[in-house]
Amino acid sequence: MLLYHGSYLEIKSPQILAGKYAKDFGIGFYCTELKEQAIRWASRYNSPTLNVYEYEKNSSLKIRDFSEMTEEWLDFVIFCRSGKKHDYEIVSGPMANDQVYNYISDYIDGAITREQFWALAKFKHPTHQMTFCTELALESLKFIKSEAAK
Repeated sequence: MLLYHGSYLEIKSPQILAGKYAKDFGIGFYCTELKEQAIRWASRYNSPTLNVYEYEKNSSLKIRDFSEMTEEWLDFVIFCRSGKKHDYEIVSGPMANDQVYNYISDYIDGAITREQFWALAKFKHPTHQMTFCTELALESLKFIKSEAAK
């Protein structure tokens, strides 16, 4: 399977870097199987770069796959966005974009109900993210190439 990572530079050797903001699936190296989404990520930068990797599944890794936005997905995203750590090595599933993240914040703050969250959280286009959370998980990625993201 090919995976993409949008950035401002070529990343031949992905690393797990902790950012200052909690992300959907916690700390890790984020990729997507959707090339267009990675290009959108890269377009935030002056030198948008699309990194392409081949992913070879390692069945010995602890993997969590959310095939769609569900109650369990929402609870997991809230857990991770609150800065808590999980024990999965790879997590994949839909992405809570900025708008959905605002709805999650509103839900956590009690401004909207869970039912209101689900009514608001419908995406206009599909999203996907795959997070490599450990060094061992990163070994299942093989750098193929990078190119200007257009």
